[in-house]
Order: sequence, then C-alpha cells, then structure tokens
Amino acid sequence: MSSNRCVTVVGGGLAGAEAAWQAAKRGVPVRLVEMRPAVRTPAHHTDLLAELVCSNSLKSQQVGSASGLLHAEVDRLDSVIQQAARAHAVPAGTALAVDRTAFAQEVTRRITGHPLIQLQREEITEVPAERPLIIATGPLTSNPLAENLRTLFSVYLTEQPLDGPSESGVRLLSFYDAISPILATESVDRGKIFTASRYGKGGEDYWNCPMTDEEYRAFWEALATAELYPLHDFEDLEEASFFEGCLPIEELARRGKETLVYGPLKPVGLTDPRTGRRPCAVVQLRQEDKTGQMVNMVGFQTRLRRAEQQRVFRLIPGLERAEFLRYGSIHRNTYVPAPLLLEPTLQFKGDKELFIAGQLIGVEGYLESMASGLLAGINAARLVQGLEPVSPPGETMLGSLLRYVTSTDPSRFQPMNANFGLIPPLEARVRDRRERRAALAHRSLRAMENWTRVFT
Repeated sequence: MSSNRCVTVVGGGLAGAEAAWQAAKRGVPVRLVEMRPAVRTPAHHTDLLAELVCSNSLKSQQVGSASGLLHAEVDRLDSVIQQAARAHAVPAGTALAVDRTAFAQEVTRRITGHPLIQLQREEITEVPAERPLIIATGPLTSNPLAENLRTLFSVYLTEQPLDGPSESGVRLLSFYDAISPILATESVDRGKIFTASRYGKGGEDYWNCPMTDEEYRAFWEALATAELYPLHDFEDLEEASFFEGCLPIEELARRGKETLVYGPLKPVGLTDPRTGRRPCAVVQLRQEDKTGQMVNMVGFQTRLRRAEQQRVFRLIPGLERAEFLRYGSIHRNTYVPAPLLLEPTLQFKGDKELFIAGQLIGVEGYLESMASGLLAGINAARLVQGLEPVSPPGETMLGSLLRYVTSTDPSRFQPMNANFGLIPPLEARVRDRRERRAALAHRSLRAMENWTRVFT
C-alpha cells in the first residue's frame, strides 16, 4: 500500500480535531477541512477548532462514574483534547470544565502546529473522493453535505437483502440541543447564595441560589408560561425530538411543577448554611473561565426569548440584576442511523475506507464525541499503514458505547451517553452500587490497557 497516502478529515470539532491528531501522531499526513469562518453555523461564534457551544464541561472525572471511566480510557490513548482540557481547566468540583476560549485556542494551536496536518478552510458540499476519509461534521452538518450523505446511505440500504431495511431512502435523524446562558460573575448577588457541591464532593466550586416554596412557585409559573423563540426554517419539531438528557428548562417546567425539583433544580445533598435546612429548590452556577469573570447556569438550556430570559431568570434569588453575557439558545442536531450503516470500527459498511465519527454517529456529549473521533483517527491511520482497523473490547466504556451505537435495534435508536448500563455485567453479582461500579471500572481499564499494548 502506498506510503504517501493521507487521511482526509472533514469537520474541525472535537471529534475531527482528535481524529486528525491521532492519525498524524502515527506518522500519517492529514488534510483537515473546516468550513468556518467562510460558512457559519447557528451555534458557533468563532473560527477556532474544537469550539464548545453547549457547555464548558466534559463531565465528571471520577472513575466511579461512567464519564470518569471514559476519561480514564482515552487518557490511555493519549487524547490531545484531554491534554488541552486539563491545561485550561476551571474549578467545577469533580467535573472537567474548561475556559472554553483558551481551550479552543490551545487545540487550534496544536493542530495547526503539527507538521503532518494541513488545515483547509472551505465548505465541503459532497463526500470527497479521497480515502481514507473521516466525516466528523457534527450535529450541525451543513445541508448540502447532509443531503449528499443521505443519498450515499440510501443507495447502500436499497442494495441490502430484503430482510434488511425496506425503505428505499434513509432518513437522517434529528433532535434538538440547547445552550445555557452565561452570566457576568460580578452581577450575581453573593449575599443571597452559598457555595457548595452536593454532599460536600468537590469543595465549594458551585454557587447555589436557594429558593423558598413561594419563590420557586413564582419562578415555575413564570417559566412555564414564558414566550419562546420560533424554530428556524431548517428546524421542524415534527421531524425531531429533544434529547432527554438535554431538555430545555421550559420544556421540563411544562411537564409539571415538581419536575424541576427532581431535575436540574434538585436540592438533594445541599444545605443552606443560613437556615441549616435543605431549600425547596436550588439553581446552580458554575465558573465558566479561568479568571472567574463568567458563570454558567447549570442545566438551564433554553429556547426562551432574550427578554423572557431576563424577566424569568432574574426571579431567581441572587440573579435579580444578572448581566447576560450569552443568552441561552437552541439548535438542530443531526445524526445518522448508525446501527444500519456502521461497523464498531466506525467504518461505513458500504465503503470500508469511509469513517463516520462524533455526534453524527449518535453519541451524545463532548467527551463521547471526542472518543469516537480518536478511534476513527487511529483506524484511518492503520488503513494507510496496511493494518486492520480495531475496536476497543466490549468490557470497556468506549467499546460498549460503540457497540450500542452500531448494533442496537435501529427502530429504537436514539443518541446515547456513556453509562454503566452499556457495559456487560460482572460474572459475580455485587449488590452495592459503588462497589459494583468500581469493579466494572477496574475490569474496563485492565481490558483497555491490555488492548492498547496489543495494537500500539
């Protein structure tokens, strides 16, 4: 196989940047194509690679959690995204949260500084002919490329045996993802809030705005009846659904008065030091940047109009004079029916030199997206080197997640986060949940270490 072949990566988000890095660090030239700034998306604001839009958090780092286990696994695979995130981390309890501007600048610097990576700024409107090819255009894939992918996948599916999918065309699935507001730190009334993490874990990294029964009722009523922005022309709720793990705050409020206090406003594990009691509800704020000038409203992704965000969210104690540095918003996400189309190696079944990675395959979350890009980059490089593509063992969090994405019942397929329910159970039953997860994590990391020794 020719040694002068290069890997083409389309998309400069977390998955694309990680894929490009993984291929280049294995000595394979990479052409990374990103359409911004020539073509903008409804959610991005800069031309930086790996720009974060929904949150500045890459979730918990505790190995006893599903995301923490996935963090530990990709650490063993030398993730450039992980390195940049830790270099620009901000306090967030046990979570890995970053100064998102500094983080994206760091990723961009590393990618553009690598001698084997060529960055091109242009829109790709159809699947390139170059191989190996990684499509990692994310949940905001441009319409022309999405239509071209739809055609490619439709042709493949119509050529399958009759006991397979019967539709003559393939539908790229959509759901809606929303962004939380960011506030100016100095505009928060520190006299009305307290700092603490739930159950005392992670120090005092979260700012908590406690509510009495009366304050919560007034807030809930205002939120449940607030005016929303209409959807964009390219968005149609009849053709999509919200991802349950990222529901807009007003959507939760409309489901009932108690929904919020069992969700993002749950007061469990928090005690107001001024009263010595647990509040009725708690709104949490998390530091957004290293200098502490911005805070993120945790779990407050929203489609409220800007004036309504000001009116409703300023009913929260401590936020009466909140200055909004970024308002919440909502945008369409797109993902493919991966169980019909992809191998666990992330190769397209109809063309083994074409890989799909990132949120486009139906993983949900920055961490999961990056991890899939990491594997796609490894496998594309292996093809150039004349080696067989690989997939992590099923005992690992990454291996389990990719097997879900590529083998679940297509009729029930929805975006998925990393979670312990994906991992095969232990041979011996362990009743205590903490002990069981610790044992699963130990087994997963041992399997990942053994696997990496074999293929690297």
